[in-house]
Amino acid sequence: MQVSSDNRKAPVASIRTAFGQSFDVSPGYLNTASIGIPPLFAADVVAQAVERWRTGSDRSNAFDADVAAARKAWASLIGVAPESVAIGASVSQLVGLVAASVPDGTRVLTVAGEFTSVIFPFAAQAHRGVAVTEAEPTELLSRVNDHDLIAVSVAQSNDGAIADMDRLRDAAAASGAQVLLDVTQAAGWLPLRLGWADWVVGAGYKWLLSPRGVAWLALRPDALERTMPHVANWYAAGDPWSATYGLPLRLAADARRLDLSPVWFAQRGAAAALPWLATLDLAAVHTHCVGLADSLLMKLGSPPRGSAIVALDLPGAAERLAAAGITATSRADRTRLSFHLYNTAEDVEMAVAALRGK
Repeated sequence: MQVSSDNRKAPVASIRTAFGQSFDVSPGYLNTASIGIPPLFAADVVAQAVERWRTGSDRSNAFDADVAAARKAWASLIGVAPESVAIGASVSQLVGLVAASVPDGTRVLTVAGEFTSVIFPFAAQAHRGVAVTEAEPTELLSRVNDHDLIAVSVAQSNDGAIADMDRLRDAAAASGAQVLLDVTQAAGWLPLRLGWADWVVGAGYKWLLSPRGVAWLALRPDALERTMPHVANWYAAGDPWSATYGLPLRLAADARRLDLSPVWFAQRGAAAALPWLATLDLAAVHTHCVGLADSLLMKLGSPPRGSAIVALDLPGAAERLAAAGITATSRADRTRLSFHLYNTAEDVEMAVAALRGK
């Protein structure tokens, strides 16, 4: 067991030690799929940055090292080179770059119920003939041949369902379809090697335990050539600090040409959390997170699903969990619970007892 709990005197608060770091997380916090809880050291780094801001002690270029460290760590987590990764602030902003770059008439395939930040940017290009088709998850692979681009989440936000990456890769390669993957609900607990995909996007404020306001986009070299820098700005230059005024356009040669000017505190938090996450044995992290989620399902009489995210179709579940002090959320008319590094068997037992009305 790699997670322990040391209860404090303050109501419903505890310091938990997980995978070598401490977390100030209440028992029954099962909501990482909405908001991840940072390790104490990462939260302290952000608090110190806010203090430096309060006193005017920082300088703009002081955050460049944070951007580089977070970029490198995120690249490691999904199995790509850092120079293939652009930074942004949200998934929709980065997917929007791709959507605005695809040719007129592009046929996009996604799964029914996909998170809107993945598909709205493409739907917004309907005036150019870009068409988005939704397929049931069981039908997705059989319909790849009829489409130009497949846009899906590796793990679905609403229920944690995991896409079959090997079969999707093979189907796309056979048909020549391009692939965009969202790893927001997967990176951090699911081992990933996604260098084959044309585009991989992900936000940092859930499983990557970072402040909201940081996201990344990985691009294969040929995909980078096809992706227009529609938000070109000074930070996307080859040398940002010499490109703050005037023409000519002088963007970086690699994926940094798509960079958005960084959200400073979010990047600093990510630069603390992600390099630590990248050092962990993700197979052990996966076993821990999925083991807790599957344990909950089996105690409730349901089969295991192999995901860190659980969606329960139980009447009154959300109300019973809330009454027991358990933090979860409702998505797509179901109650969603999610298990990460800092969760324990205690959280499972709390949720089971609440759901059984004990």
